[in-house]
Amino acid sequence: IHYFPGRLFQWLILLTGKIFSFAKRNTDYELQCLILTRCFFFSSNFTQVPHLAGTKENLHLAQQIQAEWKEFGLDSVELIHYDVLLSYPDDSKPNYISIIDEHGNEIFNTSLSEPPPPGYEAVRDVVPPYSAFSAQGMPEGELVYVNYGRTEDFFKLEREMGINCTGKIVIARYGKIFRGNKVKNAELAGAKGVILYSDPADYCAPGTDPYPNGWNLPGGGAQRGNILNLNGAGDPLTPGYPAKEYTYRLDKASGVGLPKIPVHPIGYDDAESLLRKVKMHIHSNNEVRRIYNVIGIIRGAVEPDRYVILGGHRDSWVFGGIDPQSGAAVVHEIVRSFGKLKRKGWRPRRTVIFASWDAEEFGLFGSTEWAEENAKVLQARGVAYINADSSIEGNYTLRVDCTPLMYRLVYSLTKEIPSPDEGFEGKSLYESWYKKNPSREYKEVPRINKLGSGNDFEVFFQRLGIASGRARYSKNWNVEKYSSYPVYHSVYETYEIVERFYDPTFKNHLTVAQVRGGLVFELANSAVLPFDCRDYASAVSNYAHIIYNLSRNHEEELATYNVSFDALFSAVKNFTEVAASFHERLQQIDSNNPLAVRSLNDQLMFLERAFIDPFGLPGRPFYRHIIFAPSSHNKYAGESFPGIYDAMFDIESKVDQHEAWEEVKKQISIAAFTVQAAAETLKEVG
Repeated sequence: IHYFPGRLFQWLILLTGKIFSFAKRNTDYELQCLILTRCFFFSSNFTQVPHLAGTKENLHLAQQIQAEWKEFGLDSVELIHYDVLLSYPDDSKPNYISIIDEHGNEIFNTSLSEPPPPGYEAVRDVVPPYSAFSAQGMPEGELVYVNYGRTEDFFKLEREMGINCTGKIVIARYGKIFRGNKVKNAELAGAKGVILYSDPADYCAPGTDPYPNGWNLPGGGAQRGNILNLNGAGDPLTPGYPAKEYTYRLDKASGVGLPKIPVHPIGYDDAESLLRKVKMHIHSNNEVRRIYNVIGIIRGAVEPDRYVILGGHRDSWVFGGIDPQSGAAVVHEIVRSFGKLKRKGWRPRRTVIFASWDAEEFGLFGSTEWAEENAKVLQARGVAYINADSSIEGNYTLRVDCTPLMYRLVYSLTKEIPSPDEGFEGKSLYESWYKKNPSREYKEVPRINKLGSGNDFEVFFQRLGIASGRARYSKNWNVEKYSSYPVYHSVYETYEIVERFYDPTFKNHLTVAQVRGGLVFELANSAVLPFDCRDYASAVSNYAHIIYNLSRNHEEELATYNVSFDALFSAVKNFTEVAASFHERLQQIDSNNPLAVRSLNDQLMFLERAFIDPFGLPGRPFYRHIIFAPSSHNKYAGESFPGIYDAMFDIESKVDQHEAWEEVKKQISIAAFTVQAAAETLKEVG
C-alpha cells in the first residue's frame, strides 16, 4: 500500500508553497511568501485582545472564524453552544496574598496584576493572575515549601523530614506536573491553602533577558490556569453528558473535580517576600456561562459516514500568542487550503470536520461537551482526531504524540517534508527530527511520545477510543530544563514574542501546518486507512515488558501473592501474530472491491476502540483506555497499562497487602482480556 501518491504532493503545493517530486524539490517562493503572510496575519489578528472563554471577545472571535470558514467554501459551518461552569476573579474583591506580623497586621501584599507588556497598556479586560476554580476563603497560617508539590515531594516531607502539612498553607513552584495534581496532593496532605509560583530556575532560561528584551518570564509575571481534577469528566456540573439546556446539573458545591481549598498564583518577585506567616484573600466566583464551538464540515465523496477531525482551541487566558493562537492560525490556513481544493472540484473520500474549541483552558470543556453530545455517532463513525493546539513551544525540532497506529504514517509523511532547521538544508524533516530526538525504544527512528492529557484529544482518545495524534515544534528537552516555555499563560505571551524570539519567519509554523494538514489529508483521502497494527503490537509488547520489569522490584511479594503476568504476555503474543496476519491480508486486498476495502478499513478503525473498557480505570471512569491514560500523578504525562501501574504505585505503604496485590492481579487480568479481545477484532471475518 503506497500512502503518498501524487495527490498528496498536489495538496502540499497548496498548503505549503513547496513543489515536490521524487527526483528533486523546487521552491515556489511567491506562493510560500503568500502563505507565510497569511500565517502572520492570522496569528496577529487572533492575538490583539484577550479571548477568555465565556466573554464577548471570545464569542466575537468565534463569529469571525465562522464567517471566514464559510468564505473558504466549507459545506457547512455552525456555532454550537454549551452552558458550562467557569471561574473568574471578583472585580470588587481582588485576590492576593499578604504577610501577617505577630500582631495580625498585614505588612505586605502581593501584586494584584502584572505590569502590561509594551504596546498593550491600553488593552482592557485583561484578567489578573488567578487559579480558576479555586475555593473561596481567607486562610491564615504558617507557610511550608513543598518543592513541585509532587507525590514524592509530600512523601519526602512527611516520611523523611517529619514535616506535617495539616493546617498549613503550602507554597509550590510550577513545573514537572499539572497544577491540579499539585493542589490535589496538598489537599490530601491536609493543607488549607496553596500558593503557586514560577521559580526562575524553571521559567528563566540561562543567558536570556526577561520580556520584552528577551523571552524569559519577568519577576512580576504569573501563570494562570485551571486547577481541576476532572479525570475526563468535562463540565463539572454535567459529568458524562453534554451541558445543554435540558441537562440535569449538579449543584455547584457537588461539582466534579473542584478543589476544596483556596489556591492562588504569584510571580517570583513576590515569592521571595513570603517568608513568614501568610494570609490568603481569594474571592473568585464559579458561574455557569455559555461557550461556543465553531464546527465546519466538508462532506466525503465516497464514505461520508466516516469522520476525520482536526480540532484546536481558540480561547486564551490573555493574548495567547503561543497557546493557542499559534495553533489556531495554522488551523485557519489548513481550512482555507481545503476550501480552495474543494472550489476546484475536489472532495475528500471521507468527511472532514474542523473544530475551533472553546473553554479548553478551563478544563477541555468545548471538545468534551461536543464529543459527549455526539458520542454515539463518533463511536460508530470516527476514524481519527488530529489535535491542533500551540504550533510551537520551542524552535528546536518536531514533537509528535500519537497512537501507535499512526507511527508509520507520521514517519512516511515527515520524510516528504523539508526540514526548516539550520544545517539541514536539502534534508527532510524526518532526518532532522531523528538526528535531534531519536527514539529511546526503537532503533533508527525519531521519538514519538505517548498521549497523556491536558489537551482536546483527551475525550476522543481516552474515552471514545478514536485514534489520535498531535504535532508541534518543541525545545530541546535534554538541554533546556526550564518548564514549558517561560511566559506560558502570562500576559507576556503575545504575538510579538512569537515574531521576535520563537519563529520570526514562521517557518516552523509552516512545517507544523504541513504535518497536521498532511495527516488529515491522508486519513481522509487514502483508499485504505494508513494505520499499521503491527506498530501497535510492538508498542503493547514493549509496554508489557516495562510494567513487568517494574513489578520485579517486588519479587518476594509476587511469589507470596501468586501474581503472574503470563496471561498478559500470552495475549500480547497472540495480538502480535494476528496483527502480522492482518497486514499480510491487507497487502493482498482487491482495491476494486469496495466491500473488501470497507471491511478491512473498519477493522483498522475500530482497533483503537477495542482497547476501551466501558467501566473505565479505577476511580477514573471517564478514562477508559486500557493501554494508555494520563498519569494519576501528572495529568500531562501518558502512562502505559495505567491500571496495573496505579495498582502497584507505592504499594509497599498500603496497609492491607493482600488486598493491594489482589488489585494488581485484577488489573493484569483486565489488561490481558483487553489485548486478547483486540486481537480478535483483527482476525479474518467469516
